[in-house]
Amino acid sequence: MKQQLVKLVIGSAAIFLVLVMVDTASAQRTRKARGKTYTRADVERVIKRVEERVDNFVDNFDDSLDNSNLDGSEREDNLMDRARELESATDELRREFDRNDTWIENKAEVRDCLRIASKINKTMRARRFGAKTESNWAKVRFELNTLAKIYRLPAVGSSAYN
Repeated sequence: MKQQLVKLVIGSAAIFLVLVMVDTASAQRTRKARGKTYTRADVERVIKRVEERVDNFVDNFDDSLDNSNLDGSEREDNLMDRARELESATDELRREFDRNDTWIENKAEVRDCLRIASKINKTMRARRFGAKTESNWAKVRFELNTLAKIYRLPAVGSSAYN
């Protein structure tokens, strides 16, 4: 009888520990941001969309610059450098996201993407680059602002990135 009681206590303790460990692991994969709970998979989908949209934007932006009065100028080179910098920053965000256990650890990389995008946003607001490029930029800005909401950071164009 005493042995059965000991086995029951040990078994109950083992089950309790397993439940606590599962709950802790689950908590690491989800976080709340502005009232909505985001899972790692949710954030990963947004990052993937950001990467795709930025890649598409960079190609369109390059074509638009080639067909503008900036073609061949130092200003064109500077603008393309900035667009490529955003592309590199989103690639870095993806690499770091894949390395980390929880998505919240990538706040610095997201902030960097938003800072670079804010500089590009100034140019996009000041000049006309054609409907296709402007539409692509609007999609990039939307996805980056989605990340900003998730990570509780200021949106693209905020004075926080000046």
